[in-house]
Amino acid sequence: MKRLYTLLSALLLLAVTPTVTAQVDRRVEEQKKAIAALEKKIAAEESAIGKIQKSRKSTEERARRLARQIEQRNQLLNETEREATRIKKAVAHTNKRADSLQRELDKNRARYCELAREAYRNYRQQNYISYILSSRNFAEVTRRLTMMREMASLREDNLREINELKQLVSNEKIRLDERKRELDSVSRKVNGQKKQLQRDATAAKQEIRSMTNQEKQALARKMEQEEQLSVAISELRKLTKGNKEGASFSAQTSNLNLPVSGGSVKRYKGNIAEITGSKGASVRSIYEGKVVDVKRNRITAKYEVFVAHGEYITSYTNLGSIAVQKEQKVAKNQTLGTVGAAVNITTMETEYKIVFGIYSPNPKETMSAANCFKK
Repeated sequence: MKRLYTLLSALLLLAVTPTVTAQVDRRVEEQKKAIAALEKKIAAEESAIGKIQKSRKSTEERARRLARQIEQRNQLLNETEREATRIKKAVAHTNKRADSLQRELDKNRARYCELAREAYRNYRQQNYISYILSSRNFAEVTRRLTMMREMASLREDNLREINELKQLVSNEKIRLDERKRELDSVSRKVNGQKKQLQRDATAAKQEIRSMTNQEKQALARKMEQEEQLSVAISELRKLTKGNKEGASFSAQTSNLNLPVSGGSVKRYKGNIAEITGSKGASVRSIYEGKVVDVKRNRITAKYEVFVAHGEYITSYTNLGSIAVQKEQKVAKNQTLGTVGAAVNITTMETEYKIVFGIYSPNPKETMSAANCFKK
């Protein structure tokens, strides 16, 4: 019974783990597709930059494109690092499975050796003959012969299990080696992209140094306009009519946490606040409510999340990834996604920030982002 239980446990392990492996493989494949798309976009941008002639007139265009290039390179680096993390988990998972199968194999080998030694001792001491001849009647002879055949069959089954487990262990070790080679390849890509990112930043800084302060300011305004919200808040107001989630929010609500975990305000500008944080920091809903829209900015490829608190709306733009979907209810301080990378156009340095906005249900009412976070 114990051997049967052990065999069933091994079979159960083998039945469950392929599902887990398939899920990991699917996520890695999705990550590879995202990386391939980014690499294609970067290659097209590099080609466009190379065609722009060096002149005062084209300096602004080159600077804009280089800033976009740095953002895309940052995104590619983040996606590749995520792929490396997933492959590391797959390596650990495969290694754990291989170790588990190896332990099961070792146990089966030990059991087989014990059965083989017992069979050999009985053979040498002619115990089989004594065992048969000591039977009291023919029925007991039949029963004892049957038991002996069952023991021989058990040894054969045990040997077959050993051979099957050996093959499984071998397959898992081959898979583990493949995963490790894949991880090495991705790690080399990460290092190569970091170096390329540094080269992009150096080239962009050279372009910026050649511009006057007036040109820099004009370029910053142009970039800011391009990155404005792609959706008119007036349209979103229609979706918040009658919303009850987070309806206790009002224009007087304050003492709230910043939407970026561990973040700080870079600047306030009316109902907008630029909030910076560390790479990978969580972006949180400042109040309970309902997600009324999730979009992806066609220029920056970053995410934009809009949350209704009653009929008030908060917007969170420049997210690198999202953790919510449209119509989802969210709690106060619930994670919406992660902060995205952005390039400071005047310095060409990479920073991690979101642009937070707050809007009243009354278009004529002016909201101040700073008031929400007053302590």
